[in-house]
Parts: sequence; structure tokens; C-alpha cells
Amino acid sequence: MDESSFILGVDLDGVVGDFYGAMRKIAAEWLNKSEESLTKDISYGLEEWGLNECGGYDRLHRFAVTQRNLFKEMLPIKDAPVTLRKLSNRGVRIRIITNRLFLKYFHKTSITQTVDWLDNYDIPYWDLCFMNDKVAVGAHVYIDDAPQNITHLRQQGQKIIVFSNSTNRGLPGPRADSWPEAERIVLEAMEEWKTGTTNLFN
Repeated sequence: MDESSFILGVDLDGVVGDFYGAMRKIAAEWLNKSEESLTKDISYGLEEWGLNECGGYDRLHRFAVTQRNLFKEMLPIKDAPVTLRKLSNRGVRIRIITNRLFLKYFHKTSITQTVDWLDNYDIPYWDLCFMNDKVAVGAHVYIDDAPQNITHLRQQGQKIIVFSNSTNRGLPGPRADSWPEAERIVLEAMEEWKTGTTNLFN
């Protein structure tokens, strides 16, 4: 890991991009249900929407990416692009780490849509890593929303900010409910990194 810059490992789906909002709209079409009938209070895997009756989450995900350009069309989370630009301007090295290649056979589509989306919203990054094991690429602090990622990173001794949504309710903080709040925590973490203190994540 580059120790000369403070590295923030940033997850995309549910943190920078409004993954669940986009998937809710696509799932309503795919299931032939009204969008309003699909609860926003979901858990990881979207079991509450009854996806198994049409083939399950993996099949919906493939449809969303290949037929509805999910990773290109989703909207950003409120304040995410501008906050990442501000953090980058303060010297934070943005390392985007995403597991968007977990399904086979359409990796090129997923990668192309991701790069186009990042460019379209002028989201700065030094590194773009398509990885399942986020520890393997390294960061001083991570921000993620997926419960299994948060748990795994913490088990490996990593510092992580929980970006709040209904999938990670109940996990301990530090926790950010918005990107302005995330900005404050990241800048505090960078200051601790510079001074060698560790109060924030104890």
C-alpha cells in the first residue's frame, strides 16, 4: 500500500451510486409489479421483493446490467460526486473498490458502464479495482455499506466507515448517514493518520 498518500477505499453500489433505487425501478418492471409495492426497507439480497419467483437475484442483476444499463443509468447518491471531488482536492487518494464482476460472461459491459458513469458524474479516482477481497488492494480507511464487507474488513483489522442504509442496520460505527457526514469522518481519519493517533476507530 502506498504510504505517501492517505487512501480512501470507496465502494460504489449503495455508497456512491443509488444502486437500490435503480434496482427497485428495474425489479418492478421485471416482476411486473408497481414500484410502490416494493419496499425500500430491504436487506442484502433483496429477498423482500420476492425475486425467487422469477429466477432470483443473480438473474435480475444480469437483466439489469445487460438490458437496462444499470451501472451507466443509476443516479448518484445525494452529494457523493461533489464530496469526493472536495476530498480529492484535499489530498485524499480515492481508490474505488467494487465487486461488480461477481457474475460471469458480461465483465466488459460492467467495466465499460462503470467507467462511463464515473466520467459522466466527474467522480475523481486514482485507482479503480474490481475486487471481491477489498483488503487485498489496501486502503487506510474504507467506506462501504454491505454487511459482509464491513464484517470481513473489520475482522482483518481494517478501519471502515459504515455508509448507512437498511441493509446494515445494527452494525456499529463509525457510521455516516450522508456524504457530508462521511466527509467529516474521512477528514478526521486523515488527520489521525497524519498524527499517528487512532481515537476515531477505537
